[in-house]
Amino acid sequence: MRKINAFAFILLISAAATVYSEQVVFSAENAVRDSGSVEFTSALAADVVKDMGLGWNLGNTFDATGSSGLKSETSWQQPVTTKEMIDGLAASGIRTIRIPVSWHNHFIDRKYTIDPAWMSRVKEVVDWAIGNGMYVILNSHHDCHDGPGKMRAGNGYYPNPANYEESARFLQNVWTQICLAFNSGYDEHLIFETMNEPRLRGTNYEWWYDAGQQICRDAAETLNRLNQTAVDAIRASGGNNALRFIMCPALQASPSSAAADAFRMPSDSEPGRLILSVHAYEPYDFAMASPGSVQFTSRHATQLANTFKSLDAKFIRNGYPVIVGEYGATNKNNLEERLKWFNVYLKQARKYGIACCLWDNGQWEITGSADNRFEEKFGYYNRKNQTWFFPEIIEKMNEAFYQ
Repeated sequence: MRKINAFAFILLISAAATVYSEQVVFSAENAVRDSGSVEFTSALAADVVKDMGLGWNLGNTFDATGSSGLKSETSWQQPVTTKEMIDGLAASGIRTIRIPVSWHNHFIDRKYTIDPAWMSRVKEVVDWAIGNGMYVILNSHHDCHDGPGKMRAGNGYYPNPANYEESARFLQNVWTQICLAFNSGYDEHLIFETMNEPRLRGTNYEWWYDAGQQICRDAAETLNRLNQTAVDAIRASGGNNALRFIMCPALQASPSSAAADAFRMPSDSEPGRLILSVHAYEPYDFAMASPGSVQFTSRHATQLANTFKSLDAKFIRNGYPVIVGEYGATNKNNLEERLKWFNVYLKQARKYGIACCLWDNGQWEITGSADNRFEEKFGYYNRKNQTWFFPEIIEKMNEAFYQ
C-alpha cells in the first residue's frame, strides 16, 4: 500500500495554496466534502487499465444540459439513475462505468460554486458503482464553450489563447471542488478525466486537427496547458488524489489529434499515473456516419488495426496506457455486421491492454426513411428493466474481450 509522507503532503498543500489562491474562489462552505478513508494501492496505470475490462457510459444523463438543478438528469429523456440499473450493468460483465458530468449549468453563484445537491447526487451514483467493485471514470463533460469568442466567467473552457485564463480558472475551481467531494474515501477504482472532447467549436476545425493551420497549433498548445492545469489542481488536493489516475485527452479526444506532434501529456509529480483518453467511433463510415456503410469490411478492419497500432507506438510503449472513453457502432438495422465490428474492435483493444467504454445515449430505435435515420443510435442497455436491447451484442463483447 502507498501512503503520502506527511511532511511532503504539507509542502504540496502549501505550494498549491500559493499557486491557486487567486484563482480558486468558490464558496467553500457550500462544498461537499469526502469523509472516507481507504488505502490507495500503488499500482501501475497499465495494470489498472487492463483490469478495467469492459466499460459503459451513463450517457445523456448527468452530462445533459436541458435544464439546471437535479431535473437536468432527465432533461435528455433518460430515466433517473437507480442502484438497480448499476447492479444490472455489473451483472452483465461491465467492470467500468464512465459517468459524464457537466458542471457549468450547476453553479449557484458567479464564483463557480457547484450546487451541493448536484455534487451529492453524482456522489451517490459513483458510490453505487464503487460498491459493486466497479471502476468509475468521472469527468468534466459538456463544458466546452460553443464558440471561440471571449467567454463570460463560468461558461466552461475553450482551447484557444484568448480564453485560456478563464478556462484555467473554470477547471481549477471545478476540479478543486470535485477533489473535495472525492478524495481519501476512494482508492484506485475512481479515475478522473480532465475534459471531454475539448475542441474548436464554432470553427471549421472543430472535429479535426490540421498542423498547417495556426488556429489548430494554438489550440493544441492551449489544451496542453489546460490539461496541466487540471492535473495540478487534482494533485494539489492531496490525500488519495495525490496518487489518483488521471485521463487526459487531445483535441476532440481523437486518436489522430493525439498522434500530432503538438500534443503532449502533462508533467506529473507522480510518474506513471497519467492515461491517454481517446474516443474512437471508427471507422467513421461504418460506426457513426448516417447513412454511411452498413457492412463491416476487411478495409474497415485494417483501419481499426492501424488506429490501435498508432496508439501503441506513441503512448503505450512510452508508459502511457490508453482508455477509449467512448466507442460504439450506431444501429443501422445491421446487427450481424455490428457483431463482426465488436469482435474485431475489442480483440484489438485487448491485444494492447486498452480499456473501452461503450457510449450509450439510450437511443436505439430506427424511425423514418431519411438519410439521417441512423444518426446517433447508440442505445444498448435498457435502463428501465436492466436488460440489453441487443443481447447478442453484450454476449459478443464479453466473448471478444474476456475469452
